[in-house]
Amino acid sequence: MTDAAKLPLMLTELRMPTIGRLWQELGARADKEGWGAARFLAALCEHELAERATRRIARHLAESGLPPGKTIQTFDFAVAPSIRKAHITALATGNAWIETGANILIFGPSGTGKTHVAAAIGAGLIDHGYRVLFTRTTDLVQKLQAARRDLVLPATLAKLDKFDCIILDDLGYARKDQAETAVLFELIAERYERNSLVVTCNQPFSEWDHVFPDPAVTVAAIDRLVHHATILEINTESYRRRSAAENAEAPRKRHAKATA
Repeated sequence: MTDAAKLPLMLTELRMPTIGRLWQELGARADKEGWGAARFLAALCEHELAERATRRIARHLAESGLPPGKTIQTFDFAVAPSIRKAHITALATGNAWIETGANILIFGPSGTGKTHVAAAIGAGLIDHGYRVLFTRTTDLVQKLQAARRDLVLPATLAKLDKFDCIILDDLGYARKDQAETAVLFELIAERYERNSLVVTCNQPFSEWDHVFPDPAVTVAAIDRLVHHATILEINTESYRRRSAAENAEAPRKRHAKATA
């Protein structure tokens, strides 16, 4: 017969900290309520798996670089009628497009909520078990350039494969520079039909020659991104401009109310 005193050590060895913490409490409940062995074991495993999922989500969220607070719940869909909450919620589950390496492209003027929508999708993907990296396009391009200089670009691109989805924020701010756009195109080509990208950009495709200096590369990049892509367009007033106007208007309204 196994000595119950050895159980904590065995559970530690098996890396089951949740069962190690709860087995006595659940065991007492099982004895009191007359659970069978199978129910008791299932309850322990259920708690262990739930806490592992919670820890995994926290770990993936920490590594993602996602901006805090930008979720589906905090996005004001009323001011962006061109996109629907149900559609964004469905995209955030990932099943229909992540598994096939498809992309999401989000267009709109500066300040209209593109980054928020992209981040909200990313946060939802993490909740559903996917790994996500959020980065400004210019930051990632600089890292890839450094990797190329150090002759480790293929290895760096391979490391990015661990992410089911990479969110490239503000692609339009990448400089029209041969070295920069070459590594950006390599990233796009490397992930094509394998792993997903979410791209935000304030410039339509017709103006992407400002990003890629070679017209042939521009066409090739667009072709790879658009193939198997969902395109979202947010055509509304800038959040920042509207917020500034509301902040400026508030003192005047308070003054008018006070003098009424």
